[in-house]
Amino acid sequence: MRLFSGIAASPGIAMGRLCIIDRRRAVVTEYQINSESVNHEVARLAQAIEDTRIELEVLKTRLAETNGETHLFFIETHLMILADERLITETSEIIRTGMINAEGALRRTLHRYREAFAGIDDPYLRERISDVETVIERVLRNMSGEAIEPLPEQEGQVIIAAHDFSPADMLQINRNNVLAIITEIGGRTSHTAILARALDLPAVMGVEGITDLLLDGVAIIVDGLSGVVIVDPDQETFQTSLRRKQHYEYVEYELLKTAPLPAVTLDGHQVYLRGNVEIPEEGASILNHGGDGVGLYRTEMLFMNRLCMPDEEEQVAIYRSMQEAVAPHTLTIRTLDAGGDKLLDGMDQASEINPALGVRAIRLSLSMPDEFKKQLRAILRVSADGPIRIMFPMISGIEEVRRAKALLQEAKQELVDSGTRFDSAAKVGVMIEIPAAVTLADLLAREVDFFSVGTNDLIQYTLAIDRSNEQLSHMYQPLHPAVLRSLRRVVQAAHGAGIPACLCGEMAGDPLYLPVLLGLGFDELSMGAGSILRVKQILRRCTLERAAAIAEGCFAFSTSAEVEMYLKSQITLDVAESID
Repeated sequence: MRLFSGIAASPGIAMGRLCIIDRRRAVVTEYQINSESVNHEVARLAQAIEDTRIELEVLKTRLAETNGETHLFFIETHLMILADERLITETSEIIRTGMINAEGALRRTLHRYREAFAGIDDPYLRERISDVETVIERVLRNMSGEAIEPLPEQEGQVIIAAHDFSPADMLQINRNNVLAIITEIGGRTSHTAILARALDLPAVMGVEGITDLLLDGVAIIVDGLSGVVIVDPDQETFQTSLRRKQHYEYVEYELLKTAPLPAVTLDGHQVYLRGNVEIPEEGASILNHGGDGVGLYRTEMLFMNRLCMPDEEEQVAIYRSMQEAVAPHTLTIRTLDAGGDKLLDGMDQASEINPALGVRAIRLSLSMPDEFKKQLRAILRVSADGPIRIMFPMISGIEEVRRAKALLQEAKQELVDSGTRFDSAAKVGVMIEIPAAVTLADLLAREVDFFSVGTNDLIQYTLAIDRSNEQLSHMYQPLHPAVLRSLRRVVQAAHGAGIPACLCGEMAGDPLYLPVLLGLGFDELSMGAGSILRVKQILRRCTLERAAAIAEGCFAFSTSAEVEMYLKSQITLDVAESID
């Protein structure tokens, strides 16, 4: 028996026979060329890119015939990367200046991409390098004549292990036979992981060396809850894992019973539980888990890693796909939150010493009004099909809100002039993410229709903590008294102006924090799909009065540790009383 540790990418426990799929990187040799060979190498590169485009178009057509249009966003994303002119222009330049072969030059281009993406703080955006790698790998294989092997027909129930597994691979598996996925690279926020969760397929990623074992057909256990893979388990381990599997599936079965039930407390107070999403494929999962639509739709990926900004029609198509995925529920679209550490290659950006405090989010959008209005028009056009809310990120003052609203008004007038339908009453909100917005919350509340607190950044900026810095991770404290006081002030300002207070950071998805957030008065919580049912379960066992008392009690303490200890004691007390 051997144990491997990885990243718990998609929950669930599966037991089956190991099936190793060859998805290793193509072996690339870099060598010098003479001047007479340069044009030939550039032509080889262009031909391989064209062959890959055709290959993806054929795959897209085949998947549309077998799976419908539901999951084609991934293929569209890869076609988008392939269409980026920078891929061929930069690589061609490397061929010419470095006097090296096309394969070596393409590997150097990929290395540049990796370095750029590695500097991104946001894990969702940092993981987008996996899509770039998948596309370039296809090009390299076409260049070398080494085609990607099709997935073999599976007999019996198997667990697939591969060096990497692309979203396209995921869409081609036979769900009746494949029980789980293991990869040697990738993480929880990769597109493959997101799709695995959407398909309810257990997955563990980052399991180094799993495909080197040459143990095709051996018994294996995949624990997507703990991130553990067990090869050739002994009888005791098998029985223990089986009990864990049965317990998990029973709990999930019981939780799913609450999916259609309203998110209301015992004393009848309703809280909207919505989802945070990045791609249309996540919409169905939000609804299946009992979510009330989307509280945060990140639009950054549509703008990343491309020389030309997305046009209005392209944005309309993507936003409409997302709207259709959660219809008839509300879709909250956050306008572009890029800049800083987030790549946006479709425009010129000056280098910044401190990008986290630089031209990013709403500042960036206001600096390019034509592109901003293009996004606003696209969102408004989709609002004609269902309830849409528009949300401006990283607001620091009244001037920003008013300038953004003025451009929104211009976008509306342009649609009126062109005779284009849209919802003229679409709600407009702002994200409260920095201390200035907390301080001005009462003034901001007069300008908008709702608040949404982004606790990830609010905690980071309030405590001056880089949450990606491992040396400071212990200081990233959601229950810090300064954070709790900020949250209380935001809710009070929102309700004082008669608008809802929402929260869409990681705090929303942690059941431990539910009594505090409920007691503070938040009207809406937005989280990952997998957290909705657990939060709903706690919510339906609470009363608003009890939650308010717990929340008020938190302000009697001076440190995060004291607040956490108090909070856990109150929850334990409530559980004990419910048993009695």
